[in-house]
Parts: sequence; structure tokens; C-alpha cells
Amino acid sequence: MVDTRFHRFAGPVALGALLEQIGLPGLVDGSEAELIISGVAELDLAGPNDLALAAHTSYIEELRRTNAGAVFVSGALRDVVPAGTVGVAADKAHNAFADVLDFLYPSSTRSIIAAGRDDLGAPIFERDVTIGSNVVIGAGVEIGRGTIIGANTVIGAGVTIGRNCTIAANCTIDCAHIGNDVVLHSGVRIGTEGFGWLDFGSSNRKIPQLGRVIIQDRVEVGANSTIDRGALGDTVIGDGTKIDNLVQIGHNVAIGRHCVIVSQVGISGSATLGVVSPRGLLPGLERKALSRIWMVPVVSPRHPLAKLEGLYHCRGWGADGRRRGDIGSCHHWRRFRRAWASGGDQELARRFETCRGTGAGYKRFLARDRRDAQIV
Repeated sequence: MVDTRFHRFAGPVALGALLEQIGLPGLVDGSEAELIISGVAELDLAGPNDLALAAHTSYIEELRRTNAGAVFVSGALRDVVPAGTVGVAADKAHNAFADVLDFLYPSSTRSIIAAGRDDLGAPIFERDVTIGSNVVIGAGVEIGRGTIIGANTVIGAGVTIGRNCTIAANCTIDCAHIGNDVVLHSGVRIGTEGFGWLDFGSSNRKIPQLGRVIIQDRVEVGANSTIDRGALGDTVIGDGTKIDNLVQIGHNVAIGRHCVIVSQVGISGSATLGVVSPRGLLPGLERKALSRIWMVPVVSPRHPLAKLEGLYHCRGWGADGRRRGDIGSCHHWRRFRRAWASGGDQELARRFETCRGTGAGYKRFLARDRRDAQIV
């Protein structure tokens, strides 16, 4: 669901009337047209009065399990829509869904910048909150006990910040819920719009970004790093994760607990990084998960994160939960070399092969081929 603390909702509205408003009359009729739409949501989170989207065949499994009241689908998915859900088939389902978002959540970007949300009430502070000079705090903001807000920081309407947090100078925070003991260094941007577009190369139409950022407890974010809010769902930074300076995290990224990400890493939208415990990857997680990125990669869902599993600094955990010694011989290192080889980059795989087995060899490889090793 879209969090109406951050995004004004223009509904509820009947499905038939909604389709007429966006120029698609006649796609539903009878009782289907009378379905009341009270929000939009992702397929796996949608309820009986929500509208969702399944524009590609990659959504088939989520579509079969959805509880959404109505779903925009492409023609290829018309027959997959489950009983009890209204399928709205459109030639350009994604564009039609964007039209709906524009109608139901008008001026999503402008309303956040204006922060004109008197309906949320005055900000609420617990005791011992310290506010620096020239700080701007929007309506409905909640800040927990012992938190420090540095000078010139801007906190948008509806944002919640937990206890004992340190927000340095010149930060901006929008569309976010932040836990306890969080540290944001100078210049951090939280909740900025995700980089989502339709009709590449022609209209380059912006997709409304109506999600949130969830930052759990004990997270630290380095100076001038940016975390985009989700498109519909959340961008999530897990408990205890540490992010260095100048890191870009795209919309709907999910980062698990206790991950470490160093400077100049870019993580594109919807990528998932795993959770690490003292015994390795927690049960049930995909084996492509990782805990630390020590190079300067650009991580994308199109490039499986298994390719990154060798990027542990000098030691790692195997899939069996046992601590491995040398990175050159650990389980992740071998998978990393195989992943590159299967991806067609035989020369890069060969170079890794020549320096496997020693941490020193790994460092020599990075010094010699750092540019080639970046994942783009």
C-alpha cells in the first residue's frame, strides 16, 4: 500500500469511473466496474480493494497468488488472473497503470517538496531532542528521545525518526521511517525519487515513485550517499548495516542485516543483498546473497549477485555455514569464477584462475584489473 502520510490519495473511486478518467472506458462492465478502488499496491501485498500491475510474464507466479481486487495485465497474462480478481487487459498495461497513479496520487513529487500536510498535525518530539540551526521539520514528523538533528537539515512531512539517532548537517529526509541508533552523516539524502521511466528514447515518461524508505536500527550511512524511495513498495536497509560515503541505492532495494558497503558502490532498483549471521547465510536465503562489497561494482538485477560472492575482503562463510580461510579457496570464490565463466567472459575467469589460492594473489588481481572487474 502507498503510505498516505507521504502521498495524498484522491480516491476512493469505482474501477469503471477510474478507467474512464484515464481514457480507457469499456474495459470492465457490470459488477466489475463497481469495484471500489481504495489504493494501489504490489501484487504480493495487494488487498481486495487494491489495484495492482502485472505487465510482464515475469509476474506470473505473483499474479497467481495475488489477493488484489483488480490487476492491470498484458494480453499474455489475461488467462492467469485468479478467480475473484478483476483482470484489466491493456495494450500498454504499464502506461495505463502510470496514468492511474497520476490520477490517484496527483502531484506526488510537488506535494512532497511543498510539505503542505496540515492534516498530519504538528511535529512530535520526545525529551532531550537537539535541533540545530536552520533545521526545517515538516508536519506530522515524530522524533524520538535523545536524537540530534544537525544544522540545515530538512525533514519532510510524516517522517519518523527513532531514539538516540544522529542526523548530521545538510541532510534531507523524505518518505522515510528511521529506527533507533541510526547515524546519517553530512549530505545524506533519504527518500529521493527512484529512477523509473517509461517509453525510453521517446517521451521518457516518469513513473510516479510512491514508496518509502525503511531504515532499521543501528544503520550508519556515510556522507553524500543517497537512498531512493520505492516505486510502490519499500526500499529497506536492514539492522546494523553500514554504508560508506558516496553510495547510491536505487528504489525497492532490499539490504539485509549487518551488511557492509564501501564507497562509490551503486545498487540499482530492486536488487537484493542478503543477511549474514555468525554461521553464514541465514536459512532460507538465496545462495546468491552477500554481506560485503569491497570493490566499486554497479549491482543490477540483470547481473546475478552470484557474480559478487567472491568479493569478500579476505575471508568468507561457505554455504554450509562454516568459516572459510583464504578467499582464493572459499566456496564463494569458486562460485564467483564459475559465474564469470558461464557469463561468457572467459578471459576474466582465466585471470582469476591464475591468482586463486592466496589473498595476495587476489590483491594483485585487483591492482592489475580493477577496471575490468567492475560489474556494469
